[in-house]
Amino acid sequence: MRAARAANTDTGQVGSMREGVLTQKHLLIGEDGSPTNYDLNTGLAGAGGWRTPRHRHNFDQIRYVIKGDYPYMDEKVLPEGWIAYFPESVHYGPQDRPEGLQTMVLQFGGASGNGYLSVDGREDANEALKAKGEFKGGSFTWVDEAGNTRTEDASAACFEYATGRKLEFAPPRYDGVIVMDPGAYAWMPTDDAGVFEKQLGSFTERTARIGFFRVDAGATFNLKPFGSIAVLFQTKGELVADGEDYSAGSAFEIAPGDDPVAFTATQDAELVCMVLHRF
Repeated sequence: MRAARAANTDTGQVGSMREGVLTQKHLLIGEDGSPTNYDLNTGLAGAGGWRTPRHRHNFDQIRYVIKGDYPYMDEKVLPEGWIAYFPESVHYGPQDRPEGLQTMVLQFGGASGNGYLSVDGREDANEALKAKGEFKGGSFTWVDEAGNTRTEDASAACFEYATGRKLEFAPPRYDGVIVMDPGAYAWMPTDDAGVFEKQLGSFTERTARIGFFRVDAGATFNLKPFGSIAVLFQTKGELVADGEDYSAGSAFEIAPGDDPVAFTATQDAELVCMVLHRF
């Protein structure tokens, strides 16, 4: 198991490829260059909020709202405590995140196998492209060798600079963002006394999964590895694992070859469980 405490994680600000201020804490990061590369972070919209135009990515995302309401699309809002799956190749936005909005975001390689460009790769490209053109309103504008002014989505521009290849999209498997209200699901008992699960959904032929676990105070959750990498985010309570204390905002990675992990709750605790695509 790999683990990260929220208080001990690095904080950074998203570069100029979008408009506004967004501060992120990067909790866990996957293996760069692999189809299962990922980045788990929490984001806080700063003064004046943070905005993007309508766009899409060649990777998947899962977003959970910690505090506030998240406007992810025109007239579409993800309320506090809800979670959504943003599949690769599916458009969303424009976004207009209000100041103070807190979210958990998992960005990871989609079922197509295109992988996920690392945050370092994205931010290095963002910085380098400033010498070539201008980032404004979520787009990147520059003048090409023929003297023509060109504009493209800022995220796409960073991807193409970092990888040296044209951004291409797999055929979309879904026709939109999949929004889920965890409060509408029932807690189901597990084999461990005092431990309950909500299985919200399984997605694509590679069986990415989203769910929640609840561990009542005094109970022990014996978490066994899944068939692919599992990333868990602690939303509330206090847990002890391998002699270490963890509070809300902590995160865990369980790889298929890992040993089972015992989580004991000293206060009622909950975790979002996200299992990546199987390759």
